[in-house]
Amino acid sequence: MESTMSYNVKVENVLQNIKKVMIGKEEPAVLSLVALLAQGHVLLEDVPGVGKTMLVKTLAKSLDCDFRRIQFTPDLLPSDVTGVSIFNPKTLEFEFRGGPILGNIILADEINRTSPKTQSALLEAMEEKHVTVDGNTMPLARPFFVMATQNPIEYEGTYPLPEAQLDRFILKLNMGYPTFVEEMEMLTRTSQAHPIDSIEAVLTKQELEHIQDEVKHVYIDKNVQHYIIDLATSTRTHPQIYLGVSPRGSIALMKAAKAYAYILGRDYVLPDDVKYLAPYVLAHRIILRSEAKYSGETASDVIAMIIEQTEIPIRKELL
Repeated sequence: MESTMSYNVKVENVLQNIKKVMIGKEEPAVLSLVALLAQGHVLLEDVPGVGKTMLVKTLAKSLDCDFRRIQFTPDLLPSDVTGVSIFNPKTLEFEFRGGPILGNIILADEINRTSPKTQSALLEAMEEKHVTVDGNTMPLARPFFVMATQNPIEYEGTYPLPEAQLDRFILKLNMGYPTFVEEMEMLTRTSQAHPIDSIEAVLTKQELEHIQDEVKHVYIDKNVQHYIIDLATSTRTHPQIYLGVSPRGSIALMKAAKAYAYILGRDYVLPDDVKYLAPYVLAHRIILRSEAKYSGETASDVIAMIIEQTEIPIRKELL
């Protein structure tokens, strides 16, 4: 059995692969790995062309896992995601043809362009870790990781995810535009061949499963758990928030903090881990009041205020 240190090196190799392709996107890369190791899913929301799809492809190519892409369109049916039973005239029996959801790494591209019924088929699979077709329930492959993308600008002909479904994603990320220097580097690197063509797998499926199991055993102190609950509770009583974070959000923040600590080479969670991850885990789980929206406040702004106002736990014996 390989040591934890060797697995940390392999996680770092995945990050290095992403850096070869994604210029100046170290933070989204690390946070995507956080979600993967925490066995959660990611929603990438940003304008077209900033590298959302490329990030998912690079991550999938770095892992020796089955990669599937689902391009969501208005006419996509739930069976196009989960699969369908087809009658075989030779055997006189129905045979199940699995859909793309049965892969390991799933790219759900432009998820807000399909109907709520099809969205639900994907999101149910994400939550339950299985699909049911014609009364037959089949477990999904392990590891199972979904990165969904959506464009926040063009709303015509789209079906925005309701809050209850947004809650299924452990993190919501934005890519952002590159700086002048970063964009110049992109042009240089892609002038002859795209860097993703040279990416090779650096982590096997079995190694990834082992790391995900190790992340579960990362230690989190009761004081840090108390800090997570304080943050969640503050969202439920804040005057600018109509609907606060559910207990599912608290659990998601704890899982993400464990994965982040593991990536940084620690077997314990620090309050700073929670503080750093809280905006990415909690902001998409709250609904602001109308007056807050009219005043120009965003969910991220309100979460940032709550973080600043919440006391960080410090062990008394260290004082």
